[in-house]
Amino acid sequence: MDKIIGGIIVAALMVFLIYMVFRNPRKNKWKKPTTDFPKNWRLILVEKIGFYNGLNAEEKKLFEFKIQEFLLNCRVTGIKTSVNETDRLLIAASAVIPIFAFPDWKYSNIYEILLYPDKFNQDFETSGGSRSILGMVGTGYMEGKMILSKKALYHGFRNETDKKNTAIHEFVHLIDKSDGKIDGIPELLLEKQYVIPWIDLIKQKIDEIYEKKSDINPYGATNKAEFFAVISEYFFERPKLLKRKHPELYKLLEEIFNQDMTKKIGKSKSIRIGRNDKCPCGSGEKFKKCCGK
Repeated sequence: MDKIIGGIIVAALMVFLIYMVFRNPRKNKWKKPTTDFPKNWRLILVEKIGFYNGLNAEEKKLFEFKIQEFLLNCRVTGIKTSVNETDRLLIAASAVIPIFAFPDWKYSNIYEILLYPDKFNQDFETSGGSRSILGMVGTGYMEGKMILSKKALYHGFRNETDKKNTAIHEFVHLIDKSDGKIDGIPELLLEKQYVIPWIDLIKQKIDEIYEKKSDINPYGATNKAEFFAVISEYFFERPKLLKRKHPELYKLLEEIFNQDMTKKIGKSKSIRIGRNDKCPCGSGEKFKKCCGK
């Protein structure tokens, strides 16, 4: 009898330990920023995030608030790599850009980003063969987590013309998942009258990819969920080209994200700040006499 009781206690302890390791520590404790946005963070946004530079002053304040809010509620953990402020800000920007038009949006289905140095495989290994994955939304015991390649994260913002951004791709999957399933139909953002036209258009565009009559990333033909993520990358990186080549797609994505990206893209370029340029903090001083000291 003692052995049975002992076994039950051990099993209970194991269950408790597993729960403590994989539980969502942020559940029901959504935090709001209470401090000013750090000036050095603003410099990183100006130099790295083209989307931020396409916003007006009021929109920039909202973007900064959402960046702080995301990082307060979602930790970034390096796996075989260190994590710096730029890493964290690029990840947070990737989360904020797709939902920027929805100020009250909360990523309730994620609490940790695992940042890997480069590609990984299905077993989350960072060395050896068969490593082809750049990003993944966790399921099962990895529920509430996302894995991202650091190399892919930086490439997504360094190259603003290749219609690819791995981090935005994965956060679009999370948006898709917010209604309970990743199926390419973001029901929380897509009004009912647009659902059937959206599904029909996805089928048509996937057929075009198979027929090699499309400039959309072929990975989008995998299924509806991957198509939604891939075409969202296109929408945020090359909106004018998307609108010209796929006007119906652009119009529906505009409905989903509530953003007209063609109005932002002319100004949305990464900027290199010189010592004699005006400081991006808005002080009116030259950079070298303000935040660049």
